[in-house]
Amino acid sequence: MSIRKQRMLSVLVPALLLAIGGGSSALADLTVIDDSGQTQPLSPLLGPFQADETPSTDPAKASEPNPSSKSMLGPAVLSNLLPLRSPGLEVGDSADTPLNPEVLTRLAQGNPRPFFLIGSDAVSLQWLAYHRDTLWRLGAVGMLVQADTEADVRRVADVAQGLSITLGSGSDLAAALGIDRYPVLITPDGVRQ
Repeated sequence: MSIRKQRMLSVLVPALLLAIGGGSSALADLTVIDDSGQTQPLSPLLGPFQADETPSTDPAKASEPNPSSKSMLGPAVLSNLLPLRSPGLEVGDSADTPLNPEVLTRLAQGNPRPFFLIGSDAVSLQWLAYHRDTLWRLGAVGMLVQADTEADVRRVADVAQGLSITLGSGSDLAAALGIDRYPVLITPDGVRQ
């Protein structure tokens, strides 16, 4: 080994050891920011991302998915998101509601794009079918806030015909906006049904 390589190693090895030692002490100093008492271990969710201990040499077996990984994919599996509920929100007439000026200001700053909240109920589906062209023209995005089954989600997707709709509880959003009914369209001008 050349003298230059020895000198480089004599500098790099202590630096590497210092970095590793510093890194482990940094991990020991973690601070808990929030503990709801309902925390769950992360390890079961990591299963699909971990390699098998003994990779198969048989090409047919190597291409087969792990049968247990299907049930561990979490939110990637639609059935894991259902039933979808939004406490504090219910289907019904909200009448065109002016928003609090502070909410309008936040809405204009944070999300100038119109969005809508719907459920999978008959009223929401009728509303979506009636307003679909307007929603498309506005570039509105939607949130499905109530659904019981995968068939409910498919029915909404069929009526939406390509509109962007995500699934999620709308409770916090509705509380922040001061609304308690859906279906609604929310724009920087206010809430409309």
